[in-house]
Amino acid sequence: MAGAPLVLGLIAVVAAGGGGAVVAGTALVESQRLAGAADAAALAGGDALLGWLAEPPCAVASRVAAANRTHLAACRVEGLEIVVAVSGTAAGLPVERSSRAGPPPS
Repeated sequence: MAGAPLVLGLIAVVAAGGGGAVVAGTALVESQRLAGAADAAALAGGDALLGWLAEPPCAVASRVAAANRTHLAACRVEGLEIVVAVSGTAAGLPVERSSRAGPPPS
């Protein structure tokens, strides 16, 4: 029975490491989901900017961000481009991702 504390200690270390890996993986997935929501909001806002939708570009971007369970943190139109930022949380920490949509540079 002399090795029992060592075995219990090793089990605790492995469990703690596994828990940390799960939290890190969850944060990475949530961060990527926010990046996708930012891309979708920017593209939808770009459609409105080009006149394909009858609403203001930032209103469309806000609606798309909300549909992706995020919050539109910022939106600005720069000529024929729209720049948006969405915010959310990843592993309990605030995260913000941004995206830009517009014609390719010439």
